[in-house]
Order: sequence, then C-alpha cells, then structure tokens
Amino acid sequence: MEQSKIEFILEKYFEGETNIAEENELRTYFSSSNVAQHLQQYQPLFGYFNAEKEQIMEQKKPLNLTSQTKNRKLTWLSIAASVVVLIGAGTFTFFNYNNAQQDLGTYDSPEEAFAATQKALNLLSENVNVGINSVNHIQEFENSKNLIFKK
Repeated sequence: MEQSKIEFILEKYFEGETNIAEENELRTYFSSSNVAQHLQQYQPLFGYFNAEKEQIMEQKKPLNLTSQTKNRKLTWLSIAASVVVLIGAGTFTFFNYNNAQQDLGTYDSPEEAFAATQKALNLLSENVNVGINSVNHIQEFENSKNLIFKK
C-alpha cells in the first residue's frame, strides 16, 4: 500500500501539485534504503536535495570593488559639477555687476517723472490698440465665415 501511495505522490510531484508535507514524505522515502527497484531512478534527485540542504556555505564573498570605484567617481563628478556651477555663477555676477548699477530711470522732480510715465503709457496704449485692431479684423472674418457656412 505504501508503494502505491508513493507512486501517487510522485505523479503529483511531477505535475507540480504536491504540498510541503507530501514532498517531505517523498524525501524521507527516497533517503531510506528500501526503495522499490523501479523507483530507484528518482533516488538521486531527492538525495540531491538532502545533500544540498546539509551543505554549509563557507566561501566568503569578495569585495565588490567596482561598486566602490563607481561611488568614488560619482562623488568626484558631483564635486566637479558643483565647482563649475559656482564658478559660472560667480563669473556671471562679476561681469553683470556694473550693468546692475546703471541709471534705472529715477527722476529728481515729479514733473519729469510724470512726463516720462505719460510717454511710456502712450507707447503701451498704441501697442495695445494695434492688437485690438487685429482682433477686430479676426472678428470680421469670423462674421463673414458664419454667413457663408451657416451652422
């Protein structure tokens, strides 16, 4: 009876339908000395699992030097990039410092400031009016289009 049970579990094992308890039962059976003659071909398979289970790993893992060199290179690259950014910012500030000290259009008398403000606002108004005229032309185009292509 045990023979047929082992054969049944072995079929389930090769179908991938066994559970842990059944696999342990197979390992126990194939590690014993009374294995049926026609099932002895499977004995090395289950013996391999037991042998590997008892093996102790004593080999030490070598240090991964490539990871350390990559980290060092990345660190130095980051430092170099920071230095380049600082030099660029310093150079930009140095050469544009004189431009920032230019006369910014300040006036001593309120009348001059008022006249300059009016001149600037008139210029702005002219440019806005040109934009509004362009929009009016677009509106005329839309009206003509709607007459031709009635919705």
